[in-house]
Amino acid sequence: MKNQGLRIVFLVAAMITSMQLIGCSKGTAEDYTLTADESVASIEKIAAESILVDSCINALPVESLSETEIDALNTMREEELLAKDVYVTLYALYNVPVFNNISKSEAQHALAIGSLMVKYSLPDPALNHVAGVFVNTDLQALYTSLIAQGTTSLIAALTVGATIEDLDINDLQNHIATDVDNQDILFVFGNLERGSRNHMRSFNRQLTAQGVTYTPQFISQEFFDQIISSSNETGTGVCSQ
Repeated sequence: MKNQGLRIVFLVAAMITSMQLIGCSKGTAEDYTLTADESVASIEKIAAESILVDSCINALPVESLSETEIDALNTMREEELLAKDVYVTLYALYNVPVFNNISKSEAQHALAIGSLMVKYSLPDPALNHVAGVFVNTDLQALYTSLIAQGTTSLIAALTVGATIEDLDINDLQNHIATDVDNQDILFVFGNLERGSRNHMRSFNRQLTAQGVTYTPQFISQEFFDQIISSSNETGTGVCSQ
């Protein structure tokens, strides 16, 4: 995310404008409704995965931290909270379950990174986090832009969701490839990326129901097509990436 805040803001604004022009269907209530049992099952699944992740964080060894690993933890801690805060706001505005369900998952993602920061006795940039307020200035600018765009229409809000997951997948992939080698961080980031791919599938299904084709802004079109053409993923069940 370094030095790309303004680039992201302009990309999001331009991309959402084009999405609004492409959209040609209002969809139906059925496109967005989960049964009570499905909602409970989703929350229980998130809780179970969170317990597994915390167990693995504590089981994996403490290793020396590089500056790039510290920077990655700081960035992703707030980036996951940004996703959660945006989705909470958009759920309050549109009452669409996908925002509510994924916001809970994003909260668990942020907690997993918080557990790593506690394990390594790192200062937490999100200590006493206030919704919509971020230490990282690029993330602060991005949050403001996403909220402004997402409040214009449901299609824009769903596109904001896809954009957040697009960015999240890209950032996590880059951190895993170049910034991180500690086993516990690789494990958490791998789980977060898997979750973000699932979230991307969810938002893409909602956009497709609205007659909108999402074009990835950060990951490649080839990787995006691979994600949306495959089934939802689950954790490996073992303490490895």
